[in-house]
Amino acid sequence: MAGLGGVEARRMFGGRGVFRAGLMFALIADDMLYFKTDEANVGRFEGRGLPPFTYLAKGERKSLRYFQAPPEVFDEAQAMTEWARDAFECALRNQKPKAAKPKSAARKKASR
Repeated sequence: MAGLGGVEARRMFGGRGVFRAGLMFALIADDMLYFKTDEANVGRFEGRGLPPFTYLAKGERKSLRYFQAPPEVFDEAQAMTEWARDAFECALRNQKPKAAKPKSAARKKASR
């Protein structure tokens, strides 16, 4: 993902989250790479028959909005950059606004 720049992987949930600019746009679990999806890009994955990331929780199969990366991303740097950029753009579209700090906490910090 060097073509995208500023990418880092962090340990989480028995796998790794892949981040850029503080936003998680991919995950690695069980030696598989999954990219973040939403309504705008999920058809690209489904059209290729790529499966979603799933996990077992309390005996129930759950899934997240991450789909398996296509095989060519591991052989073609340009393909990796393109798919990773698409997933990062998805993360940008879906980022939640940061919650404002309570006023009392902000005052305490300012008085230090």
